[in-house]
Amino acid sequence: MGADREGRGRRRPARVMAYAAGGALVLAGCASMPDSGDLRGVESTPRQETQVQVFAVPPGEDASPSEIVQGFLEALTSDDPQYKTARQYLTGDAAKTWRPEASATVLTDGPGAKPEPGGGGEDTGEISYMLTGTKVATVDSQQAYAPATGAYGRSVHLTQDDKRQWRIDALPQGVVIGESDFQRNYMSVSKYYFASNTDAAGSKSRPTAVADPVYVRRRVEPMTQMVSSLLSGPTRWLGPVVRSSFPTGTALAKGVGALTPDDRSKLTVPLNDKAEGIGTNRCEEMAAQMLFTLRNLSPAVEEVELRAAGAELCSLTQEGADSAASRSSARHPDYLYFVDGKHRLVRIAAGSSGNEPDPAPGALGEGDTALRSVAVSRDEHTAAGVSLDGRSLYVGSLVSGGSLGEPVLRSQGRSEKDRLTPPSWDADDGLWVADRDPDRPRLLLFEEGKGDPVEVRVPHLDGRVQSVRVAADGVRIALVVEKGGKKTLLVGLIERDEKPGEKPVVRVVELRSATPELEEVTTMSWAGDSRLVVVGREHGGVQQMRYVQVDGSTPDVPAPAALTGVKEVTAAEDDQLPLVAYSVDGIVRLPSGEQWQKVTEGTAPVYPG
Repeated sequence: MGADREGRGRRRPARVMAYAAGGALVLAGCASMPDSGDLRGVESTPRQETQVQVFAVPPGEDASPSEIVQGFLEALTSDDPQYKTARQYLTGDAAKTWRPEASATVLTDGPGAKPEPGGGGEDTGEISYMLTGTKVATVDSQQAYAPATGAYGRSVHLTQDDKRQWRIDALPQGVVIGESDFQRNYMSVSKYYFASNTDAAGSKSRPTAVADPVYVRRRVEPMTQMVSSLLSGPTRWLGPVVRSSFPTGTALAKGVGALTPDDRSKLTVPLNDKAEGIGTNRCEEMAAQMLFTLRNLSPAVEEVELRAAGAELCSLTQEGADSAASRSSARHPDYLYFVDGKHRLVRIAAGSSGNEPDPAPGALGEGDTALRSVAVSRDEHTAAGVSLDGRSLYVGSLVSGGSLGEPVLRSQGRSEKDRLTPPSWDADDGLWVADRDPDRPRLLLFEEGKGDPVEVRVPHLDGRVQSVRVAADGVRIALVVEKGGKKTLLVGLIERDEKPGEKPVVRVVELRSATPELEEVTTMSWAGDSRLVVVGREHGGVQQMRYVQVDGSTPDVPAPAALTGVKEVTAAEDDQLPLVAYSVDGIVRLPSGEQWQKVTEGTAPVYPG
């Protein structure tokens, strides 16, 4: 087949593609190696070809150096599990030492390549090519994604073997791939660990699960990849604040092949001897970690059986996993809350189609204090509100007839924009708020929503906090930080150092950007275990609403429908509940699969949290 590409005057070493059709793989096309022309960039496969499976083409006889480099780059985009075909483009020694799993560098387009000046030539028996492009992201050896910018430039060196065939003998570790091929080849899946500040197995309280997103190859045994990744431990970023119930050194038993559930959706996982002798409670936590991790993969896994040394350790169903551990996206709030036209706290049943709110019970809904922003604890027993002038923070119970009392905090900021941010509750009834007073900017935590606040340390914070949202797991926090007129979204980790009889030391560390391309973030909210919804704009662009992952990647889900003049947005961790926003049209909501609908007049919508 191998038809010439129109206008190119040469044949591209196109990958062999197969389409899944009725359970069979049907060859869609193939091509030969190029036989003339200059080396050019590897064109990425269009993203929409989701059912395409790509097979690499081995090097042709007497292929030129440019054809070897081109064919190797093409082979990196294939679905070859061990990159066996790609290794055929390397010398024997290079094939043994090259580690494609070490990293993936993602470029806006496929990598370009050109001979390096002074890098030899075909008549010398050796030649070097420079791979070039513009970086979008990297994926490290732990499969963790990180946005990246700047130019990419790495060298590959070729030599001739004993048969006078050109092969690559020196190359960078890892793979380099175009953005659309990355999106086709890889998918983001969250593995789960437990917050290290929750009790280990054996206690009466349930541990809190924390999502740790990683990227795995989409069509290369993703279930086996995810189990292996889970057993290897959390990513370096999340590691300091989580724990795993799997004993150190636990791995799949030697010789285990691809993991596949049986016809009853039960997955049996043989582990090595490190897992022998564990107790039932701990084993069920291990199984819960695995079930949470595999929840969204196909085929579905409804039950996990863990085994070691040929014996069953324990077995757990999806329902049992939800009993063994707490997962934020499994929580379903009772109400959506917001501030009405009289500046009082009101609420509507979460997920309902109603448009008439009721006053929230308690002083914030029934009293005389005018509010500009609110937050409701996750158990919906307590609410916090910032006064209309932004100066005072009040806390009151959601019990009818309750009194409000004096504010728990007052800001000394001279203007409203220099006073208190909207508050946020964590999983342990801790209340977070930032004081934007330029003379004394602070991030504060009220343990159990009362008492003297703890001033949270934020080492290396470059800017002033404008917005705070704590994740339901209590160990991750999202901050909008302003510096030089730009507002960016940062995600960090919450570390606690607590000693009996002493005030806790709380820090927010490892801040990283979740939206490096946005320079004006208006509002944001957690929208799942590892996802946020963000409203902002790029340089020179218009306001947009999008979902982002905590690692800065874009989830493979549709962006919310466009909405004009968004000032605030809120989402529940339960993705079955609609997005809700405050815009120029008042309070509006976005039910799944529908367009935005006006609810009523009001401001400051929030789900509990």
